[in-house]
Amino acid sequence: MPDLYPLARKILFSLDAEAAHHATLAMMKTADAFGVLGQITGLDAGSDPVESREIEVMGLTFPNRVGLAAGMDKKGEAISAFGHLGFGHVEVGTVTPLWQAGNEKPRLFRLKEHEAIINRMGFNNPGVPAMMQNIAQSKKGFSGVLGINIGKNKDTPNEDFIDDYLKCLEGVYEAADYVTANLSSPNTKGLRDLQSESTCRELILRLQEKREELKSALDGKHVPLVIKIAPDLADDAVKSLAAVFSETGIDGVITTNTTIERGAVQGHEHAEEAGGLSGAPLTEKATGILALLRSEMDDTIAIIGSGGVMTAADARAKFDAGASLVQVYTGLVYHGAALVREIAAMK
Repeated sequence: MPDLYPLARKILFSLDAEAAHHATLAMMKTADAFGVLGQITGLDAGSDPVESREIEVMGLTFPNRVGLAAGMDKKGEAISAFGHLGFGHVEVGTVTPLWQAGNEKPRLFRLKEHEAIINRMGFNNPGVPAMMQNIAQSKKGFSGVLGINIGKNKDTPNEDFIDDYLKCLEGVYEAADYVTANLSSPNTKGLRDLQSESTCRELILRLQEKREELKSALDGKHVPLVIKIAPDLADDAVKSLAAVFSETGIDGVITTNTTIERGAVQGHEHAEEAGGLSGAPLTEKATGILALLRSEMDDTIAIIGSGGVMTAADARAKFDAGASLVQVYTGLVYHGAALVREIAAMK
């Protein structure tokens, strides 16, 4: 069967971006439930979706080196379906302790000429309890690694933000293979301010302390902790965070989230929309942050390269810069599951 995504993309791109997002998830879940998702995407039903090799990262065995970035499956409702597209790991969320609607619509914009997306979703999610119910259902049949991305509720003051992250960690711990603390979304007011050296250190230490409590309560289950940082940090700030990460022994870092810079898309009708820019305009910037962090940070700490992975060559550049794994979001929107398979098959 040929890959039908190019045709599907034409149809989806005729819809409002957020409507297309929800339609895609609904179609994926339905196709997966009927066992035909592989056929629709050009994969042989019932077979291993990609030729790939396992890799050990953070003490976990990943079926391959490519994962789904947080933000695509915010509710944790299509985990098995994304696994059947070939992803070795799926990161769901961002989830917050309580349900929140996110920012007002419209809040998701395509910049097709640039293979980019601007979003200002604002952590719209069902909250931890509902997310755990979704995961219990949608994880069935998934053989990869599950990451859960956590954040703070919009109304939680920054001085109390750690409480939200601790509540999330406790709530998702049993279901997660690893947990990512999102400090870098530009769409929650004041969130990026929490990437300061002292604040980040305190958060990591408190999360590690809570993990030890949960580990004891859950028969020794150890869940790696990851921090996701922004691409808009100055070099000195990256170096300072690298020192914190090395000092605290965080398990991993994701580089990077979306950018607030617009230089690469100036003149586009959506260029001045508030929110984070992802896709091809972010590729070089995110890889540069990754390389700098790798050069400054303890070699035992894993890096997951995210931001602008649009081609296998982009993934290779991140591996060469020091990433153990990569994650895809906007690249999937523009290129479909063929991109996932190509990266997963890389040696």
